Amino acid sequence: MGAMVLARQRQAVILEEARRAGAVRVSDLVNKLGVSDMTIRRDLDVLASRGLVEKVYGGATAVVGPSTEEPGFEAKSARQRAQKEAIAAAAAGLVQPGTAIGLSAGTTTWTLARALDGIPGLTIVTNSIQTADVLRASPAPDRTVVLTGGIRTPSDALVGPVAVHSLRRLHLDQVFLGVHGMAEGPGFTTPNLNESETDRALVEAGRRLVVLADSSKWGVVGISTIAELDEAHVVVSDDGLPDAACDVLAEHVGDLRIVPVNEDTEEE
Repeated sequence: MGAMVLARQRQAVILEEARRAGAVRVSDLVNKLGVSDMTIRRDLDVLASRGLVEKVYGGATAVVGPSTEEPGFEAKSARQRAQKEAIAAAAAGLVQPGTAIGLSAGTTTWTLARALDGIPGLTIVTNSIQTADVLRASPAPDRTVVLTGGIRTPSDALVGPVAVHSLRRLHLDQVFLGVHGMAEGPGFTTPNLNESETDRALVEAGRRLVVLADSSKWGVVGISTIAELDEAHVVVSDDGLPDAACDVLAEHVGDLRIVPVNEDTEEE
């Protein structure tokens, strides 16, 4: 288990370096991380299989889409699945019975919705068609689900003036926000300008903001900021997050929660 955790953390460092510099060399990574050439090549194979880097002779280049690129829901749901499950389980522990909560659109918050069964008396507001479907399929008879109106995005979010107008009239105990990227400076971001405005309205409707972001989101920057890092009361991420990222988040966030990931279910 220890070696696997180290492997995931090492891969996170490699990915962060690739995104920062645009490319990495195997020889440089061997020196930086103190492991063998073969180990680095295996790490690059894992990152390449997830579509995060592209292998080239002697190293790899970062695969970073444009700041407006937005994958569909199905594509996003297959990414970092074990991390999302672990983060959702931890986030569900923050939800108190009888409260009103908001869930943004996104695959991590969709995973959280599936983990809310057994918590009685919830009122749940979301702008996600996929999340509303999960919640309505639940047998909980004392649950109220509110789906905003709006214009549908490629990731099945409802956005725009109708969504914003409905959210600005609500008062929620907690808002759980999934993000496209998080970084020092830009903060929590999205590639969709309309979704940013809607998410901002959701954030403002809540007394407490909980951001759910797996470690692959660090260093990714979408075109529009939803919230600054210090606006989050809690950030829940996984133990693949680089130490430098943990240090930055700990400076800005009141409560940084790093959850371990079950390697048996993690996709390679």
